[in-house]
Amino acid sequence: MNTIREELIRLADAKYRTFHSALLPGTDNLIGVRIPILRQLAKEMIRCDDWRAFADSADLCYYEETMLQGMVTALATMEWEERVRRLSGFVPRIDNWAVCDVVCGDLKGVVRKERLAVWQFIQPYLRAGREFERRFGIVMLFHYVDEDHIDQLLAYADTFDHPAYYARMAMAWLLSICFVKFPVQTMDYFRRSKLDAWTYNKAIQKTRESLRVDKATKRELERMKIKPHTD
Repeated sequence: MNTIREELIRLADAKYRTFHSALLPGTDNLIGVRIPILRQLAKEMIRCDDWRAFADSADLCYYEETMLQGMVTALATMEWEERVRRLSGFVPRIDNWAVCDVVCGDLKGVVRKERLAVWQFIQPYLRAGREFERRFGIVMLFHYVDEDHIDQLLAYADTFDHPAYYARMAMAWLLSICFVKFPVQTMDYFRRSKLDAWTYNKAIQKTRESLRVDKATKRELERMKIKPHTD
């Protein structure tokens, strides 16, 4: 563990630390190692026989150590039962959007191999009370924006009721992806949505920000935003 920490400190980029810290309010334990470098380090660790010792370590002081542990857990080859155990232990330790989103992205290969099992695994997180556990579940749904799941995703959106910022933003982001891939179904959903006004408007905003949505549709979406009540 100390050797890995020393390597991370050696790889630190002070300018990147300042930049990335601004994107992670409340996270003050950054060393300043860029994500591609962390991922390369994770892949090098996986090629060694002792990656499990690091994956099992609870002696994590820095953001990059948590990120690296998540990458190793997502990318290493293991049986599904071990993956479930490791992810179940790791997800509650996520405390910022970056670790959440990077690990979810790195699980793409696992989803491809264990599609139904992963779908079942993430279901409890879609009801989780903790902010980043809920975000983990929602961001994992990005892997399921397809013909088989679009109706379930839009139905889930109408049950969403989490008050935390990063959970709400994940929900808005998911709906924008749904719109790009399934514009007819998602536009119909927007017209009858039961989402809270803040999350609904953020979903509209993120959809309008997409380069894959035409100008006329963006104007229509703008007219669909929920206006704040005035006395």
